[in-house]
Amino acid sequence: MRKLIVTAFVSADGVMEAPGGGEYRNAGWTFKEVPFDEAAYEIKGREQEEAGALLLGRRSYEEFAPVWPSMEEFGRYNTLPRYVVSTTLAEGDPRWPATVLRSLDEVAELKQTDGGPILVHGSGRLGAALADAGLVDRYHLLVFPLLLGAGKRLFSEADKDATRLALVEHEVYANGVQKQVLDVVTT
Repeated sequence: MRKLIVTAFVSADGVMEAPGGGEYRNAGWTFKEVPFDEAAYEIKGREQEEAGALLLGRRSYEEFAPVWPSMEEFGRYNTLPRYVVSTTLAEGDPRWPATVLRSLDEVAELKQTDGGPILVHGSGRLGAALADAGLVDRYHLLVFPLLLGAGKRLFSEADKDATRLALVEHEVYANGVQKQVLDVVTT
């Protein structure tokens, strides 16, 4: 079975919306508010090398599809199979083709296939739904020393039982960013 990994930039108060830019209240907060430290992004290169597929929600896919194919730093991602979870998208963008999955059940089926880890980038609503459905195996978080106060949060507010996490890797960088790699503990 493949691991499903949610990878995100997140503020200390759990906001993950628009870390790189866009038309949002705090857009671009990872670069505007915290000094750049290349060491903090080591995990992003590792993710790219280890990934077997990308899984995105419709909104993130529509934002990434016109941009990521031309970005050298995402070269390996452009060669991976891509999947988009959407009930409204008819087909993938021809600039960055993807297979459209219609439900979390189809994601569960994808996890049963052979291959490397499935990475979920951005896709806040999808990540929360996957967690609520018990489909997330690991989190790769870069936690920025900011309280943004507003924006989409990484975790849902659903009324559900606690989920235990095991910290398997951690590092703090000179700019205050913390890397947290957390496995979901299943009992």
